[in-house]
Amino acid sequence: MLQTATAPQSAAVTHPPASQQPKLLDRMRAEIRKKHYSRRTEQAYVQWCRRFILHHGKRHPATMGAPEVEAFLSHLATARHVAASTQNQALAAVLFLYRDVLGIELPWLDNVTRAKRPQRVPVVLSRGEVQRLLRNVQGTEGLIIRLLYGTGMRLMESLRLRVKDVNLDRHEITIRHGKGGKDRRAPLPASLEDDLRRLLAERRRWHERDVATGMADVYLPDAIARKYPRAAREMAWQWVFASPRYSTDPETGAIRRHHLDSKRIGRAIKRALVAARIDKHATAHTLRHSFATHLLEAGYDIRTVQDLLGHKDVETTMVYTHVLNRGGRAVASPLDSLAH
Repeated sequence: MLQTATAPQSAAVTHPPASQQPKLLDRMRAEIRKKHYSRRTEQAYVQWCRRFILHHGKRHPATMGAPEVEAFLSHLATARHVAASTQNQALAAVLFLYRDVLGIELPWLDNVTRAKRPQRVPVVLSRGEVQRLLRNVQGTEGLIIRLLYGTGMRLMESLRLRVKDVNLDRHEITIRHGKGGKDRRAPLPASLEDDLRRLLAERRRWHERDVATGMADVYLPDAIARKYPRAAREMAWQWVFASPRYSTDPETGAIRRHHLDSKRIGRAIKRALVAARIDKHATAHTLRHSFATHLLEAGYDIRTVQDLLGHKDVETTMVYTHVLNRGGRAVASPLDSLAH
């Protein structure tokens, strides 16, 4: 059973009135930001902890323990039928709440009903389907979609590109703080270089206007903002795919340009799929799957593809070998032999 930490008898501990103490989820947000987790991780963790609290009738987590956590996670698997990755995210969020916010270590959770992890192969577009898709995208959204297929980047990695990370002379893109906090490099498709040059020239004109109006600041992680206090107004740190409109930072209230909304890219892909008459459930991530599969089909070794994708383990990359139409799995159906 959960045991809460108690203060030593000899130490007099005073607490501010309850009305002055930050709310639990606000404390959680502050702790997440202190550890420099991404904003999406913050949103997901807070949402899962809110659901955990509501599931148990709004009881304070300090009055609950491992049995309540196990019950919540089992409910997700048995009643909500969530995926294994979703259940794992909920577990990580609740453990963060107890360990990092409340300072409580939970015992091993041995009685959780685990969600099943299905073995699925990724959706992949053929080369012909990619060509048809790309013929039906235009403008900045079209450039981003081509870049996703041409580099294998994740959608948010492309939207978070800074000007300094696009090296046209070396024909490469540096992807900062990818999944797992890792940096990596990707080849810049030669067919996109002219479009990127024009886009960067336009971005410089925007930036010059922003400087003139005092609106040139861009979001920087806390550590970089402290180390380089002037960097937020420099062209090098600006978003490549910046929004044409200013927006308000929900954390600081600062008004500035953010990068494009990821929903714009998703909508553009959906429209292109309809126009190209591609009847597959394809998303921005499908282009990353297609990039990897087409490289393997072209004869590149799996370690090279692993590095380009930024996978920690080659086993993750091995999933793309299951969708290749060659090798030991390219078995001829016995039905086809009857025609000879």
